[in-house]
Amino acid sequence: MKPSQSTDTTREPRIALFAGSFDPFTLGHENIVLRGLEIFDKVIVGIGINPDKHPMMSAEARKQWIEAVFADEPRVKVIAYEGYTVDAARVHGAKFLLRGVRTASDFEYEKHIAGVNRRLAGIETVLINTLPELEHISSSLVRERLAAGQDISDLVPATAPINLL
Repeated sequence: MKPSQSTDTTREPRIALFAGSFDPFTLGHENIVLRGLEIFDKVIVGIGINPDKHPMMSAEARKQWIEAVFADEPRVKVIAYEGYTVDAARVHGAKFLLRGVRTASDFEYEKHIAGVNRRLAGIETVLINTLPELEHISSSLVRERLAAGQDISDLVPATAPINLL
């Protein structure tokens, strides 16, 4: 039995939504999901679609990539959604939001948003600190290295689409 699984069949499953643009999905994101599975029964990776942003990869390409990363993990589901994150959580039965924190400024931002989400939607946020060896990784860094024609294999999961590597 995996650590987050319980023999108590009477309780509701603990489901968390890990939302972001994931443009692209990094080793840091992957690690937060894997560590989230130690706490939750299921983690939904939610790709937020913002019509005002122009992502490097389509939402469908990001979804397929993240599904490939977790192909052997049935407790991970990948969705794309528009609108408010708390609404997507509600639609998919998530009672928690899962967030990764790399820096003090990340923490302050996430703390504020967590308070708003708790007051307005009654949803709790669980923050997981990024591992020190992954703190330097961000989607922005990956995009910068791609634009410079540099190798990104040390920043993204091995299942990265071939056009990125």
